Amino acid sequence: MPLHAPDQLVVADTLSGLLGDSTTEPRPDTQLEALTLAVAADLPVLLWGEPGIGKTAALNRLAEALDLPLTTVIASVHEPSDFSGLPVVGDDPAVQGVPMAPPDWAVRLVQAGRGLLFLDELSTAPPAVQAALLRLVLERRVGALRLPPGVRIVAAANPRSSAADGWELSPPLANRFVHLQWAHDHEVVVRGLGGTWPRATLPRLDPDRLPAAVDFARRAVCGLLATRPTLVHRLPSGEMRRGGAWPSPRSWDMTLRLVAFAHAAGSSRDVLSLLVRGTVGDGPGLELLASVDRMELPDPETLLADPDAADLPERGDLRQAVLDGVVAAVRERPDRARWDAAWALLVRALDTGAPDLVVVPATTLASLRRDDWDVPAAIERLAGAVSVSRRADRAAERVAERVAAKASR
Repeated sequence: MPLHAPDQLVVADTLSGLLGDSTTEPRPDTQLEALTLAVAADLPVLLWGEPGIGKTAALNRLAEALDLPLTTVIASVHEPSDFSGLPVVGDDPAVQGVPMAPPDWAVRLVQAGRGLLFLDELSTAPPAVQAALLRLVLERRVGALRLPPGVRIVAAANPRSSAADGWELSPPLANRFVHLQWAHDHEVVVRGLGGTWPRATLPRLDPDRLPAAVDFARRAVCGLLATRPTLVHRLPSGEMRRGGAWPSPRSWDMTLRLVAFAHAAGSSRDVLSLLVRGTVGDGPGLELLASVDRMELPDPETLLADPDAADLPERGDLRQAVLDGVVAAVRERPDRARWDAAWALLVRALDTGAPDLVVVPATTLASLRRDDWDVPAAIERLAGAVSVSRRADRAAERVAERVAAKASR
């Protein structure tokens, strides 16, 4: 017996419900971890990505995972007064003034005491609306209301080239956000369409590491700015770049906060890279990352005291810096025991990493030998690597000479 139209709609709704059923799984996701860390740090986040990339879906999953009510406001379809408040004339304006009445969504957030405010389509909001959003993003004020501390703010925008009637973000508004470039991951999309999405979870902050995390972040940021004062404030010259991340005292304060949270959570360098570059820009952010890398290098004196227990960095540039630091420490205070310990460290580096990294430190260390110091057996193990490296260098020089000779003919 054929079903009537209303019955068919019930069946259709059932099918739609089955298609909407999904689950989550713990899965490494760098950009999602960066988003949750910034949300935990209570900093406004702006997700940049092409239309249909999954920004809104990610926010829905984040709100569900954090058990926060999601309030979505499409910035481009609102008037400035929707964020600054509508004037309401009372009984005696000369005495009481004219209060600015907030919109209903702001009232609901205050009543709930917590929530995730999602400002969508930010790049299609005209300049007047962007100006009205300044106080909301920075001070959490909407009209006469102040949003409670339990409310987090996340926005989303499309690049101007793909936004409908898009505008560049104004520099004052852009400088209030942590900018994250949102891109799709093929495997995540495939598994998600199959019904399993990555699980968004807040970072686990180690209570014992909080004071050390604050000290680490302050040393990292202040140490860089002390030697690079021009990075404190650098407003980009181009309009497009002004609408992104750039360094200012405000954005450095946000960066310091993010470094502390990332350190306390034990976040990866990739996550920290997304956050700091999304706050002060690529150039200053990369300089800060290099400064952080140097801070996390082991102390040469600690390595010389117990070379057998040395934990050398995996990254080649950091390992090279550590070995150079060890040799420099021996040069500064040379004695037989420290010289032998340095050779033991070079052997350990040879056994656990690329041989070419020990060539320069070994050559320099050999030059520090005193006449009454016996040659350690470790030198024989390193001699092969040094010899091979030198032969390779000479071969490369000969090839370069032949290429130059041909080019000059």
